Amino acid sequence: MEGRPPDDAVLAERATRGDERAFEELVRMHQSIAFRTAYLLTGSASEAEEAAHTAFVKAWQALPRFRRGSPFKPWLLRIVANEAHNRRRSSGRREALWLRATAAHPRGDAAPSPEGAAAGRELRGELLEALARLDERDRDVLTCRYLLELSEVETAEVLGVRRGTVKSRTARALERLRTEVEA
Repeated sequence: MEGRPPDDAVLAERATRGDERAFEELVRMHQSIAFRTAYLLTGSASEAEEAAHTAFVKAWQALPRFRRGSPFKPWLLRIVANEAHNRRRSSGRREALWLRATAAHPRGDAAPSPEGAAAGRELRGELLEALARLDERDRDVLTCRYLLELSEVETAEVLGVRRGTVKSRTARALERLRTEVEA
């Protein structure tokens, strides 16, 4: 169809053949979710920027290993997640700022009442604090599935596990989160 921007598969195919403009377009298309992913995993805007930037450089270098026909976004987000995890481990920082990233994106079209908005912020804050207390594996799977709204298949690709593992980890992590919230 004329005038329609090329999709990930077309751009990834062109980029694997060395088309820098195609890769630049992929970067533009995915820079926001790459940053959000890195931010949710590192808890720091500056670390997230660095992680996302480094991940794009690594993705460019790894393009010859990209499986043609595979979806680009999960492949890229796996690189972003790995880079973010490496940065978080090396810096030793805790997730205090990442709570603000998700709180800044409330859902729903109707404007809630001031009381409803305050209650929603409080509930969201409690939920995110409980999420922060979970171990890394639980937090990562729930972040991918519910905060980044990735599918099970995309989450599996990002985390480097099988789809069934995502399902079981999600169920266990939700149960642990439920316990944290109740405590």
